[in-house]
Amino acid sequence: MDFVTEEEKTEDYLFKIVLVGDSAVGKSNLLARFARDEFYPNSKSTIGVEFQTQKVHIDGKEIKAQIWDTAGQERFRAVTSAYYRGAVGALLVYDISRRQTFDSIGRWLNELQTHSDMNVVTILVGNKSDLRDAREVSIAEGKSLAEAQGLFFMETSALDSSNVAAAFQTVVKEIYNILSKKVMMTHELNKPDSSSFDGKTVVLPSEDNPQPDAAEAKAGGGCC
Repeated sequence: MDFVTEEEKTEDYLFKIVLVGDSAVGKSNLLARFARDEFYPNSKSTIGVEFQTQKVHIDGKEIKAQIWDTAGQERFRAVTSAYYRGAVGALLVYDISRRQTFDSIGRWLNELQTHSDMNVVTILVGNKSDLRDAREVSIAEGKSLAEAQGLFFMETSALDSSNVAAAFQTVVKEIYNILSKKVMMTHELNKPDSSSFDGKTVVLPSEDNPQPDAAEAKAGGGCC
């Protein structure tokens, strides 16, 4: 998977991906690190919703990931709920040094499932893995929750960039794999694709959703 700069060539696919989670878990900095390789130590809470795009290449196809940064503050939930619609991927983010943000994951997952048009490819992200001495949520807890909900799991650090690109790549690659399987099945059956990737019918079976093991997350995420 290679990142490419903006080109005049039209992308083969456009995937909408949303960032969700409590305020101040580092969603905006994850996006800044992934899209521009930047980090803002004094960044303020996002007001409303903003998005950025990043083009990637997978198997010779050009994909534009349109990544939406959804404000986590409660008073903005009514505003941002509309932006879940049409999403095919999501990063569900918590702060490993603030347990309350981890405890909120169930609510955010329910909101995502309620407002999205389908089963979204989702990765549970434990951010700020660089805060080793302040950790309140263990890797095992994050992995266990992800397995119970059929999600991918990874710990990241927007500060030192650990696993940031890998987290986004995991979601984009899985969406592409689902799409490719559907296209292949359609060709084999030699009939119109009745389950096209139209933002309504993509399903991610949990049994096909492997989880990175704790040791890998620990080594890659700079965890304690």
